[in-house]
Formats: sequence, structure tokens, C-alpha cells
Amino acid sequence: MYLDKNKMNKQDKILIVGAGLCGSLLALRLAQRGYKIELYESRPDLRKVDISAGRSINLALSDRGFKALRLAGVEEKAKEICIPMYGRLIHDIEGQTFASNYSGREGEYINSISRQDLNSLLLDEAEKHENVTIHFNNKCTSIDIENSTAHFKSYTTKEEFSVNGDLIFGTDGAGSILRKSYYLEKKFLFSYSQEYLTHGYKELEIPADKNGNHLISKEHLHIWPRGEYMLIALPNLDGSFTVTLFLSYEEGEYNFKNLTTEEKVTAFFETQFPDALALIPSIKDEFFNNPTGPLGTIKCSPWMYKNKTMLLGDAAHAIVPFYGQGMNASFEDVTIFDTILEAFEGDWETVFKEYQKRRKQDTDAIADLAVDNYYEMRDHVANPLFKKKRKIEMDLEKTFPTEYFSKYALVTFNENIGYNEALKRGRAQDKALLNLIADENISTSLDMTTEELHIILNKIKEETEEILQEDKIAGL
Repeated sequence: MYLDKNKMNKQDKILIVGAGLCGSLLALRLAQRGYKIELYESRPDLRKVDISAGRSINLALSDRGFKALRLAGVEEKAKEICIPMYGRLIHDIEGQTFASNYSGREGEYINSISRQDLNSLLLDEAEKHENVTIHFNNKCTSIDIENSTAHFKSYTTKEEFSVNGDLIFGTDGAGSILRKSYYLEKKFLFSYSQEYLTHGYKELEIPADKNGNHLISKEHLHIWPRGEYMLIALPNLDGSFTVTLFLSYEEGEYNFKNLTTEEKVTAFFETQFPDALALIPSIKDEFFNNPTGPLGTIKCSPWMYKNKTMLLGDAAHAIVPFYGQGMNASFEDVTIFDTILEAFEGDWETVFKEYQKRRKQDTDAIADLAVDNYYEMRDHVANPLFKKKRKIEMDLEKTFPTEYFSKYALVTFNENIGYNEALKRGRAQDKALLNLIADENISTSLDMTTEELHIILNKIKEETEEILQEDKIAGL
């Protein structure tokens, strides 16, 4: 029987390269749709060995991620391994703290979740399907995009082998082999950019107390903002916290290049993060033994080649971690892809084109928002003007929960709004509110009446619309 090559039937073989969070969720969802999946991963099975190796151990899971997990039927299981975080707890240099909630509405919070636990859950669920086969310890070395052939090397047998697929998805992260094959094979015009921050990151740990309890509040994401650098800490289920130091490689008084001795590292923490240092008993071992990771943004286009290969997740759009949206954005890729597949199933060329057309501007937007939030967390969260802005936003969200959404809420708690729309409206709204505060056009008193807040809400709405109109005219 003649088959149109643009059409697919569910007996054809789909290769997914990369069994991380995005790849395992994609495999699960496509398997639920009845497709035959071969999932390849270079690392060992993380359900049997600890493979964190300095990568972010825990992540922030929010509404967009939950929407994807709900689609795949695993939302409730994921919630069982989450720790809710209701806001930031800011630690100043004197050791004093103040809280800044993520939302003024009830029931809006982000969740700390173990990368390994969530990935294990998704692999378990995918493996329940007879049409899914997972191959660990097989490194993809290159992909022939013209002939849909992936080349591998087995870490177990040392053998090299090739696998043909009717379709190949690259969900193999920021170092994607499929993306590398796109620009090495030069089969089409491929745009690619990779921009690094001047800062890197290193992970440390605040252990649990002797009874297995958290030593500081587990209901917050902790931040020690210091302008040129910062610490953050997220809670783990075992009572510990994963602490991440963000620090310049070479610039400033303190940097990764000059913190070369135990004395220098201890002096740095004693002067800049004394309350955190008191909670990290093995600072020397962790600082010198844990790797320093880079922080970069990847943008590329197109994500597909003909109707044969497609990039998803970090392979297509890696971002820095400061909006807590990297995993959520990758999961949302699967949600959007599934929606388009539902509409055009059987015609992969149309599915691929429509997916990129709909998704690209949103992934570019969250990449830019993540860099913006880096400076906000590092420099602005302790700024008195920023504190006033957040206080008003929390009051507005609490008093008018269906009428006002901060930029953070638009991004984090509104999964039906695209990142690009959230960016444009959120930036305009921020500008409007800061202008009104700076010009003293609105009250910033601690206890405002509902009537006073309603006047502020209307002023913000009016000025936001003016800014959006100006941006539209300017082509922004």
C-alpha cells in the first residue's frame, strides 16, 4: 500500500534522544497516544544510581508544569513529592529576614521538587506502556537528519551502532546532539545563538537537623541578595536545603577565580553570608569538590528539519534558572505540541510547522524574562522602591484577585497566557506602577482602604494600556 511520507501511522518508530524531564514526559504522552517509542539516554538509569553530579538537584514546579503533568495523568503523583513555597524569604547581610509572597491570592505558590524524583516518576509511568522501550548508557554521537538515522555508542559494551527512526525528537538538553547536527550538516539555513552570563553557579547543602527537620523555613525560597552575587536555597523532602551560589567567574572583589583557598572561601561567607555559613558545616569540601556550572541562554531556529526531526525543551531553548521556568517551559512544550498534534494528527509536516510558529516567540520571551529576573533577585528585591511595588501588588491581588495580576503571576500562575503576552503586559504594568510610585501619584501607605486601592488599580490599568500602545507603535 502506498503511504504518503508526510503521513504517519502509529506503528512507525519514533526515536527520542534524551530521557531527562522533557524527553520522558514526551515519551509518556506520545505512548498514551499509541505511538511506538524508542527512548535513548546517555546516562545510567537514575532510578538506580545518583547522577546529580552538581546539576540543579531541585527545581521549581508551577502551574504550566502541572498543566502538562495533568495532561499525562501524573499531576497528583507529582504533588506528593512537592514542597510548597509561598514566597521569597530575603536574608540581609546582618542576618535579618523579610518575606515577600509570590501572590496576594490564596492558593498560589510554587513547589520545590527533586529533579531525580520527578524524572524517575515520569520514566516509571512511560515504562508502563508496552510501546515504550528505554535504552540507558547509550550516548548519541551524531544524527543523520536526511536519513533519520541516529548514531550511538554504548557505554556498557563500547560498541557503536545506528538506529533508524521514522521520526526523531531531540530532547537532549543544552548540549543537544540533534541541534549540533543541524548546523554541522548544513542542509538548511539554521540560526543559533548561545549567550553566557559572566556568572556561574555552585551547589552547596544545608543539611537537616538531627531529627530530619528543616533548619530554616521550608515554606520559602530563600535569597541572600548581595548585588554582584547571591545565594538561594530550596527545601528538600529529607529536611535539607539545596543552596546555590551565583558568582562571577572573574569580576569583582570575590569571584570563582580568586576563591582558591579555604581561608578565602570562609572569609567570603563570614562577611557576606554569615547566617548561611552557620548552617553549612562542610563549606570547604563542597565548595572545592562540587563543579562550577555555566549559566547560558540558547536560542535557535528552525527547530525542525522537514517532517523528520524536531527539537524540544532545552535543546531548542535553554534558559537561565532565575524565573524557575526552565522545566515548566519544557513541559509546556509538550502541552502545546500535544494540542497541535490533536488538531493535525497524521500530518507531521503541518504539526511541526504549526508548533514552531506558535511556540517560538514564547520561548524567546521566557529566556529574556529569566535574565531580567536574575538582576531583580540579585539587586532589586531588597530595594525600598521594589518593596513598595511588591506591597501594592500583593494588596491589589488580594483585594481584586480576578482583576490584577503582577508580572510574576502572569508568568507563573497563568498557564493559559503565553510567555510573550505575559512579558509585554508585565513589563508595561511594572513600568506604570514604578512611575506612579516615583512620581508620588499614588499612596504607598501600609493600610489602604479598598477605595484607595481601586483608584490605584484604575491608574495602573490606564497607564499600562498607554505604555502598551506606545510599545506597539514603536514596534516593541
